[in-house]
Amino acid sequence: MIDAETLAQFEKTHGAGLTSVEILNVFARYDVQLSEATLRKYVQLGLLPRSVRVGRKGKHQGSQGIYPVSVIRQVLRIKQMMAESYTIEQIQREFLFIRSEVEELESMLSRIFKKLDGVLKERKLERSTTAVQRDVGDARSLSKELMARLEAIETKLTTRSRLESVSSISAG
Repeated sequence: MIDAETLAQFEKTHGAGLTSVEILNVFARYDVQLSEATLRKYVQLGLLPRSVRVGRKGKHQGSQGIYPVSVIRQVLRIKQMMAESYTIEQIQREFLFIRSEVEELESMLSRIFKKLDGVLKERKLERSTTAVQRDVGDARSLSKELMARLEAIETKLTTRSRLESVSSISAG
């Protein structure tokens, strides 16, 4: 299995995302079964985000689909839940109901801060820039806190759903 430290390293080094081939290679390297068909199925069912088409450098090179690196963690989570006897439908309904929206928000916030950083870099000699930089830093901290809180809420709801599922199985 892929440990937390390895996952964190992947997320750090592949921030721009991964192609489906790269994702499959990661799982193969760690002897985790995942086929291209299964990856596509998870995307079609809404368990994983769709890839984003990104143009390749060079004339007439076309584009390729890039998935967020978080897909690795999500696939592992889905596999863990399935190993705990959850169906795809239960996973969709009870556990991943806000995951894609939270990730979309995180991605959007990242793009916003990147744009703000670019503007501030261009205006670094202006007097008001220092105050705005502080405001952007504060906003970035708030966005990290918001993301952490949303993830904590999702975890609590997931834990509650798991406990309710286990108690209904035990009672039945």
